[in-house]
Amino acid sequence: MALGQLVNGQWTTAWTEHNEKGQFQRMPTQFRSWVTADGSSGFKAEAGRYHLYISLGCPWAHRTALLWKLKGLEHVIGLSIVDPVISEQGWAFSDNPGCIRDEINHADYLWQLYVKANPTYTGRVTVPVLWDKHTNTIVNNESRQIITMFNSEFNGDAAHASVDYYPKSLQQQIDQAIDAIYQPINNGVYRSGFAKSQAAYEEAVTELFQAMDYWEGVLDQQRYLCGDQITLADWCLFTTLFRFDLAYYGLFKCNIKRLVDYPNLWNYFRDLYQQLGVKEICDVSHVKQLYYAGVSELNPNRIVPVGPGINFDAPHDRELRFPGSLVTAHSLVS
Repeated sequence: MALGQLVNGQWTTAWTEHNEKGQFQRMPTQFRSWVTADGSSGFKAEAGRYHLYISLGCPWAHRTALLWKLKGLEHVIGLSIVDPVISEQGWAFSDNPGCIRDEINHADYLWQLYVKANPTYTGRVTVPVLWDKHTNTIVNNESRQIITMFNSEFNGDAAHASVDYYPKSLQQQIDQAIDAIYQPINNGVYRSGFAKSQAAYEEAVTELFQAMDYWEGVLDQQRYLCGDQITLADWCLFTTLFRFDLAYYGLFKCNIKRLVDYPNLWNYFRDLYQQLGVKEICDVSHVKQLYYAGVSELNPNRIVPVGPGINFDAPHDRELRFPGSLVTAHSLVS
């Protein structure tokens, strides 16, 4: 994995996101414009105007692909999927299985889009990227903001406009849940896996499993993170849980417990995975290739494991335990 960056528009493999204590500290994303239904932001939600660049291996990009699918935006926003294994020039486009080339800008590498948007860009080159074909620029590369836009701003064209994962009555609670899971869980697996010191690793992995234990308890009392309906918070946690036993448990040394060792979290995960359309946008092969074949500093031989054998389609108990749930993605879009 070439964890490089652009410096004044030039690609370089010189890169670090670690402090003097060996702690992994993620660089912030830089493109933060918004697409709005009325166009007041300068970027109007219009069918055919925008294009989404993702990796099916990356959890941050995966959450945007899920909202793209669940809201029925396939005919509204185009999609390109990079190769799961990061090249010496970062994310690359290829014809490998499950990949979709860039037919909009005809780029070979994702960094070329960043330079096209800003010729002097300095920083990480990450997925997801939401591209505006009208102005030829990156609108946004922050996954949390993109999923919020996908949830509401394209409802005029969305096939499933009635599905709302960010209802006004729950927005404060949803935001609090997303904030609460970000550092210890979503980013915590990376803080554990990429730690450069024993102390940094132990701090991160302890916080990770304290948070996992906490949400295990919450899910013993209610079906979803914010109550009786699926929200953006659930999809933000889902993409980390999908990768947990596949990669984080072993490769990232997040091995105090597996996901399948948590009765509530494991059943909750399968509840989400089995919602209509979700498994179509989940790719086990891309996940394992990204981490095992792509992160050479953690797996120098780049051998991709055959297992683990996980039955994501096994029946779950959430509907039986919480029969009063108001809404699921399946009931809305089926």
